[in-house]
Amino acid sequence: MKRLNIGCGVVYHPDWINLDKIPQSPTIQPYDICNPLPFAEDSIDVCYSSHVLEHLTQEQAQAFIADCWRILKPNGIIRIVVPDLEAIVKTYLSCLESVAMAKQPDPIALANYHWLMLELLDQINRRFPGGEMANFLGNPQLLNRDFIRDRIGQEAEGFWTAPKTNFSLQTRLKHKNWGWFLAKSRYLVAAWMVRLIAGKSGQRAFCEGVFRQSGEIHQWMYDRVSLAALLSKNRFQDIQVCQAMDSQIRGFNDYQLDIIDGKVRKPDSLFMEARKGEF
Repeated sequence: MKRLNIGCGVVYHPDWINLDKIPQSPTIQPYDICNPLPFAEDSIDVCYSSHVLEHLTQEQAQAFIADCWRILKPNGIIRIVVPDLEAIVKTYLSCLESVAMAKQPDPIALANYHWLMLELLDQINRRFPGGEMANFLGNPQLLNRDFIRDRIGQEAEGFWTAPKTNFSLQTRLKHKNWGWFLAKSRYLVAAWMVRLIAGKSGQRAFCEGVFRQSGEIHQWMYDRVSLAALLSKNRFQDIQVCQAMDSQIRGFNDYQLDIIDGKVRKPDSLFMEARKGEF
């Protein structure tokens, strides 16, 4: 059985074919999601992608889902995981109401409200790596760790437990390959040329544009209606919302992609599966 994990990041299993733009392991194949999937028609049993689709424009997302349909075998399964816009909005409104109706300010309720504002807006609008979310999470006086942990799971834990060592420039450069040096050199030369022609404001606009095309920001958001519509438009059938621990994919939880050590890896997610129909 051929199972495909597209945009796997650091969450992958050796029994799957794992693809990512910047492979974190020799077992991961390099792949840019903006290109067609490098597989023949009707050759894959399962396509899985978690927190990738929202980083694509609507046009790119349409092309990606259509390509998943192309490579799946008849009756093959697609599983898409994205941030759940509906759940984020509902929680935001609840936090808003809690703050607005309080007779006395509640610091924790206010912190929850500010976090939900970031969930809604930061990854769409951010202009620098990590954005305001990273600044919020890095606050040593953070009041609502439990709330954030319940919202984004291991992502928060990873941020808080990561070593805060400040490596020297020489040490950091030792871990870079020649491709990184070439890309960085091209970027610096281009930024310098833009500044010569368009001044500081033009250079700032150029640098921000390059960052916004880096893949970090969210280009779109999905709820259960819009994601189902995208799958249906691309001829998928039996579309259904499921829980993190539920799947039509045989033995899915054994691979620890959405559930790790009994915990949901990304609790703020919408999980949806569908099938490619039989001819």
